[in-house]
Amino acid sequence: MDCRLRVCAGEEKRVGTRTVVVGHRPVSETDAYVAQKFCDNRIVSSKYTLWNFLPKNLFEQFRRIANFYFLIIFLVQVIVDTPTSPVTSGLPLFFVITVTAIKQGYEDWLRHRADNEVNKSNVFIVENAKQVQKESEKIKVGDIVEVKADETFPCDLIFLASSSPDGTCYVTTASLDGESNFKTHYAVRDTTVLCTDEAIDTLTATIECEQPQPDLYKSLGPENLLLKGATLKNTQKIYGVAVYTGMETKMALNYQGKSQKRSAVEKSINGFLIVYLCILLSKATVCTTLKYVWQSNPFNDEPWYNEKTKKEKETFKVLRMFTDFLSFMVLFNFIIPVSMYVTVEMQKFLGSFFISWDKEMYDEEIKEGALVNTSDLNEELGQVEYVFTDKTGTLTENSMEFIECCIDGHKYKDCISEMGSVHGVSREELFLRALCLCHTVQIKEADQVDGLMGHPERKYTYISSSPDEIALVKGAEKYGFTFLGLENDFMKIRNQKNETEMYQLLHVLNFDPVRRRMSVIVRTTTGKLFLFCKGADSSIFPRVQQEEIQQTKVHVDRNAMDGYRTLCVAFKELTQKEYDKIDKQLNEAKMALQDREEKMAKVFEDTEADMHLIGATAVEDRLQEQLAETIEALHAAGMKVWVLTGDKMETAKSTCYACRLFQTSTELLELTARTVGEINFLMSDSKHVPCVPRSWTLTQEYGLIIDGATLSLILNPSQDSGSSNYKNIFLQICLKCAAVLCCRMAPLQKAQIVRMVKNTKGSPITLSVGDGANDVSMILEAHVGIGIKGKEGRQASRNSDYAVPKFKHLRKLLLAHGHLYYVRIAHLVQYFFYKNLCFILPQFLYQFFCGFSQQPLYDAAYLTMYNICFTSLPILAYSLLEQHINIDTLTSDPQLYMKVSDNAMLQWRPFLYWTFLGAFEGLVFFFGVYFLFQNSSLEDNGKVFGNWTFGTIVFTVLVFTVTLKLALDTRFWTWMNHFVIWGSLAFYVFFSFFWGGVIWPFLKQQRMYFVFTHMLTSVSTWLAIILLIFISLFPEILLIVLKSIKEKNHQVRNEVILCLGVGAGGSGSGLVVFAHPSLITKGSYCGLSVQ
Repeated sequence: MDCRLRVCAGEEKRVGTRTVVVGHRPVSETDAYVAQKFCDNRIVSSKYTLWNFLPKNLFEQFRRIANFYFLIIFLVQVIVDTPTSPVTSGLPLFFVITVTAIKQGYEDWLRHRADNEVNKSNVFIVENAKQVQKESEKIKVGDIVEVKADETFPCDLIFLASSSPDGTCYVTTASLDGESNFKTHYAVRDTTVLCTDEAIDTLTATIECEQPQPDLYKSLGPENLLLKGATLKNTQKIYGVAVYTGMETKMALNYQGKSQKRSAVEKSINGFLIVYLCILLSKATVCTTLKYVWQSNPFNDEPWYNEKTKKEKETFKVLRMFTDFLSFMVLFNFIIPVSMYVTVEMQKFLGSFFISWDKEMYDEEIKEGALVNTSDLNEELGQVEYVFTDKTGTLTENSMEFIECCIDGHKYKDCISEMGSVHGVSREELFLRALCLCHTVQIKEADQVDGLMGHPERKYTYISSSPDEIALVKGAEKYGFTFLGLENDFMKIRNQKNETEMYQLLHVLNFDPVRRRMSVIVRTTTGKLFLFCKGADSSIFPRVQQEEIQQTKVHVDRNAMDGYRTLCVAFKELTQKEYDKIDKQLNEAKMALQDREEKMAKVFEDTEADMHLIGATAVEDRLQEQLAETIEALHAAGMKVWVLTGDKMETAKSTCYACRLFQTSTELLELTARTVGEINFLMSDSKHVPCVPRSWTLTQEYGLIIDGATLSLILNPSQDSGSSNYKNIFLQICLKCAAVLCCRMAPLQKAQIVRMVKNTKGSPITLSVGDGANDVSMILEAHVGIGIKGKEGRQASRNSDYAVPKFKHLRKLLLAHGHLYYVRIAHLVQYFFYKNLCFILPQFLYQFFCGFSQQPLYDAAYLTMYNICFTSLPILAYSLLEQHINIDTLTSDPQLYMKVSDNAMLQWRPFLYWTFLGAFEGLVFFFGVYFLFQNSSLEDNGKVFGNWTFGTIVFTVLVFTVTLKLALDTRFWTWMNHFVIWGSLAFYVFFSFFWGGVIWPFLKQQRMYFVFTHMLTSVSTWLAIILLIFISLFPEILLIVLKSIKEKNHQVRNEVILCLGVGAGGSGSGLVVFAHPSLITKGSYCGLSVQ
């Protein structure tokens, strides 16, 4: 069989085409054909390979300021003779790099494993009239592929033939556009009969089609194109030829590469590091300068027994100054807390388990809880400003229920007997016949299909491309008219009298988002011709008799206010002459190679005119549990919620009303222009549309609705100057709206919207929520990506940072977990900088008293173990367990979320507070001990303490002060907090005794031998340590006391106002009292019982 197939008719504006040879057999030997090279069918979502993992991962890690800085310090310690060992900075750095590399390597290995599951799956190729089993990745463009029922299409295919004699198949595209309902596809007309291996192998044909492009909805138009990721349903098998493979498929082109996400906390850390690096450079510069000022005095330069010649002093003076500068840098480098990165990594990794372990986020239906794929972003959950969510399967359960209908202004809900009580029974029967005939529903033997279970009494299940249609057919069944299926182009229904009626299906005028309606033309057994049409009220009303509208419009408006999805139903009886004309026009439009869509739309428009309105239906799209409450809580927490969906505008709008995203008082701005000229009018004429900033009013709440076509015109403007400003104006409109709804969105458009908001002034933190593969791009684009473990596969949850079973779990994830994670890690970061400043400031001050000789104040063991052992565990436990506010309070009072929003705890003001606190305590440590040493003898026997005793006393006060400071900050005590805080102090004392109580053979100098033990024999030392700890903590203690008194006074004042208000109210006074709900608890105030 020879033929040439052109499957992308009407695409005259495409940039390029590709020619695909079916079965790799040229049509004829005389044709000039140059074989084209196409990519293989491998899917790659991983980031690393075995060969590039080490260099690529190290490059990414050393982009961090702290990691790069400590690498330089480590190299300096290795090359230059410095006061401290290279181990002090090299070991923590190696630990950080190793732990991070292992974690990122494991996460990428999981992605490799997921890719291999797809690439190594078995498929069947038809070669030489036989089925050959191959791995999916070995499919080539031009291969004829056989796909069986419930299998996923391995690549983009042109549908050639089917096991169904009419050449149809049914697919679900849940992983592509989020819709889990059935869609009907048709085989190429010329190849429909080739439904066996032997027959299909005789096909000799070429296919001319466009080059790969990511526009999903444009490509979903051809009904013979089957996309990778879709699943074959209710069809035994199909044959298709591969036209796009691997990373050129629509699904892959809509997949946005995974980039490393960085939290706002990490950016704050980098800012603070630069400040402390400047402090470090200043200290090293001051000490280096003062050293040479000090040595300019001959008596301070060198001792008489080691005096250098003048030549030696002046040789390499610049080099010696530089090495001295580097030595001071190394001596003071502990002010930059490399161990903070170790602790932060551990806190993020261990803290993520609390999300997985949360029993309230466990779903009994799917037997799964929350999942953490990326622990690097825990604190970002507490900083979200914009939430972008999918609709189908994310906000809704994708489960429709017929509620009621209205026929000629009369309402019918549950009782069938009502029908006979109203005049004009024929109108009611006509309406129900319209519901049974005007749809694309198919019948399948009863089993579980996408969550839609067949009725217990019947042996079949309804399947359709739209859940609304199934609900309407079931609604008609409730009133006695049952659809029995389509057989050989005849639709069968059973009426109230249990009689079977047959209608010949002549034409289906499919639904499209422009017309917002669909129609069928049928012929009765008596030869009458009817057109039945159903669609949105705005689409039907202009096409029916105007006197019929009002009585139905009242019901439609009321149902819309209740949040139901409404459809109007109309009909028209056709004469044979009218039908012949329509039939001819439809066939000519379908065969057109140019402007096919425009010609079809014109015929549809002419056909669906002068109809008669019969009635309307109301269908409820069941929302997810606690959806409205969750969205209200997110709004109350200061977040703006945007819905980005591939669904129809009317559907999405009614869902937004039902979940309270749009309120009844919200003024909606619809931006659905089809041309650049319309957009220019909408965005420039403030008299007609309130879209320009100057037209906004403070009292009115606005909501914006936009579709994908308009968005393309705005985000991808033409080159003329008038259109370049659209994006800025559109962004201003969006940011001023309380809620935004974007409809008919392609996956990459969702990512474009997220990127646009993410890059606005202030860089707000964005969060994307979705459940299908069509949401993956926006999940990857947002700062935080959340996958819903829904019915639409696991692509979204696998590519997300966090996955939760239901949308309602976002409330606790953000308001409780996110809030606490942010507070904990913010405190951890500030505490690390504070305790390291306390640690290194006495070392700096000590240089003024040792001739700037780079003499360390602390022993090397103390230098190494201060951050690793003595002070690391208490802050780690705090950052994992602290609850400054009860979790239930955080969840129930969303406004608390705003108190830590906009990175409030890591701004410069709190940073400076912690820095001054660290400087104050460092000064107290050093000069307190310095004044203690003014007495040359601290013991009765006159024995004098040395410089190591001086440093050890300072270090002891330091360790106890910073640890007790953390104890003062702790609000939520557990046995673990007690264990690590008091255990760390006990370990320091034990280690000091042990370190100084043994002569260690591997040490060159035993400078700490018996120092700690000897130090504690002095009563003056004991008193000094206790006094200095108290003085250091006194500002903190004073602050806590003042805060406590202020809170108590505030609480008492509110209680008094409450009592006075209730009393005044009882006496008829007009006094109005406001009290925060958290202040009102069960009990009694001033003798008044409060329940």
